Amino acid sequence: MAGLLTSSFELPNNISAVIFKKAQTGSTIARLSAAEPQKFGKETTWVLTGAPKAELVGEGAQKSPTPTTYAPKTITPLKLQVTMRFSQEVKWADEDAQIGVLKDMGENGGIALGRALDLVGFHKINPLTGTVSSLVPNGLADSTLSATLAGGKYDNLVEAGAGAVIGAGYTPSGIAMDPVLSFGLATQKNVNGDKLFPGIGFGQNMTEFMGMSAAVSDTVSGKNELAVAGDIIGIIGQWDAIRWGVQRSIMAHMIEYGDPDGLGDLQRMNQIALRLEIVYGLGILANDAFAKLLKQ
Repeated sequence: MAGLLTSSFELPNNISAVIFKKAQTGSTIARLSAAEPQKFGKETTWVLTGAPKAELVGEGAQKSPTPTTYAPKTITPLKLQVTMRFSQEVKWADEDAQIGVLKDMGENGGIALGRALDLVGFHKINPLTGTVSSLVPNGLADSTLSATLAGGKYDNLVEAGAGAVIGAGYTPSGIAMDPVLSFGLATQKNVNGDKLFPGIGFGQNMTEFMGMSAAVSDTVSGKNELAVAGDIIGIIGQWDAIRWGVQRSIMAHMIEYGDPDGLGDLQRMNQIALRLEIVYGLGILANDAFAKLLKQ
C-alpha cells in the first residue's frame, strides 16, 4: 500500500478539482459472499462433514443411531492498516482550493483495505510485501482442486473447474475472475468467427456468468501484489463456504505529530499522515468447495 513518502509534494500553479488515477477494483470475496456479523477475536464455527441419513424402520423394529459428524473451523481476526504520508502543503491546498487530495487518499486507502480481503483470503499474503504471512492460516490458493487452461479454451477451463467442484459434492455459486480470464471469455470465438459470449463486452464489468454470480478483479491473480508471480486466473466454487465479516472498522484519522510509521518525526519533516484500519474475521469452511483456474 504505497504512500507519499517524500518530504515535499509539488502542486501545479493551476489546481484542478479533478484527480486522475488508474482504476483499481475492490474485493471479489465481498461481492460473491455476504459478510456476517462477528464479535472481535477468534471464533469457532462448526461444519457438518458427515450428513445424517434417514433410516427405514419396520413396524415394531428398533431405531438405530444416526451418525453425524461436525468439525470445528476457526474464524481468524486479521488486522490491516494503511498509513499514507504527505506534506502539510497538500492540506492547505485542500482547504484553500478544495483540491480534494485528502478525500481522494481516504478513498484509495479504503480500496486498498477492500483489496486486502482478497489478497489475504486467496493468497495468504501481506499485501504490502507480497509475501505469504504466518498470520493467515488458510487461503483459497490451498485448494487441491484445479483446472488448467489448454489451447486458449477459456470456456473449457471454467467448465472443468465447475466439474471439479461438483465432483467434490458442492454447487458452484460464483466465480472470481482475473481480467485475463474475463477478457479471454469475452473474446473467445467459435469456428465461424462468432463470439461465444457476445453479451459480456470486454468482460471487465461482469456480474453474472453461466448462471453464477461473477466478479472481476486483478486481486484474483495478485499480479500487482504477489512477490512471486502465481498462475491463478480464476476461482470457482460454493461461496457460502467462506466466512468473513468486519470485526472492527476504524475510520480514517489524521496524524499530525510523532512518528507513526518509522519514517521520522512528522513535524520535523513538514508532513502529516492519514491512517485507516480494519479488522476482518476470515475463515474457509471447506477448501474443496473451490477450484483454482490456472493459466496455461
